[in-house]
Amino acid sequence: MSSTALAAPPGAAPTPRASRAIGTGRLLPWLLLAPSLAALLVVTGYPLVRMLWLSVHEYERAQLMGVPAEFVGLENYTSTLTDARFWDVTARSFGLMLTCVVATITVGTLVALLLVRLGRVMRLVLSVGLLLAWAMPPLAAMLVWGWIFDTQYGVVNHLLTSATGESWMGHSWLIDPLQFFAVASLVIVWGAVPFVAFTLYAGLTQIPGEVLEAAQLDGASGPARFFRIQVPFVRAIYTVLIVLSMIWDLKVFTQIFVLQGIGGIKAETSTLGVYIYEMGMAQGHYGAASAIAVLFTIIMLVISAYYVRATIKDEGEL
Repeated sequence: MSSTALAAPPGAAPTPRASRAIGTGRLLPWLLLAPSLAALLVVTGYPLVRMLWLSVHEYERAQLMGVPAEFVGLENYTSTLTDARFWDVTARSFGLMLTCVVATITVGTLVALLLVRLGRVMRLVLSVGLLLAWAMPPLAAMLVWGWIFDTQYGVVNHLLTSATGESWMGHSWLIDPLQFFAVASLVIVWGAVPFVAFTLYAGLTQIPGEVLEAAQLDGASGPARFFRIQVPFVRAIYTVLIVLSMIWDLKVFTQIFVLQGIGGIKAETSTLGVYIYEMGMAQGHYGAASAIAVLFTIIMLVISAYYVRATIKDEGEL
């Protein structure tokens, strides 16, 4: 009887109600996404188009007063790519990025392992300390770090004077470029470690305890359990953290800019973010600054492409 009720009469046309339901179902996600896509288009799309337009025009301070901008094609790009300072700044930025990424991932891993081993109370205390460091605004944090490394009243100079018996008072940590980037790396890593530690801690706690106990009973040492069990288990998390750290450290701006204001030499310590600001806002070469920003964006997209590819691959395996 049921087969008779479900069978369609011969020659009957397909019901239009089902097709309308399918059409509405397919359209609904796009309708829900439309406000977000519109906001993203306005917030991100317009600045990107404006940056591309500026990069192919001669746009200086005179153009801000109404003088028409002349189309110069790729001249801003060729001038940038043949400028030795651009390559110096790029090499400096990548060097700082590599140093900070290695230090951040290493320290973040050690802190995450410490969180796993600590008891409930001490883990809570350490977590609160990490959250406070993470939540502190970069500008406020830089004022504190500037005081710590102050030439006359800095805590670091005072401790070194007490420890070595020699007077470190008056020593500037920001005049020498190498020491400047040592301080900058310390500040950047300090701000990035909490996110890495919390993320890795969340991943490490998902490893079945039976696996680690079995490895320990088989005689595997702590480093062997870490490199052969824990690291492969959270390998996807490491990939995401490394790529994100590369992006964040490559476009760092506040820490470098504030340290330069305290006592650094701009010509020898600028990174790409600060260099773009100097060319655009400080010197008024908006066209050249936009060309550098476009090249910087391409570098970031190349790095992000690996992250997106890894994310899609992981989602496909789920």
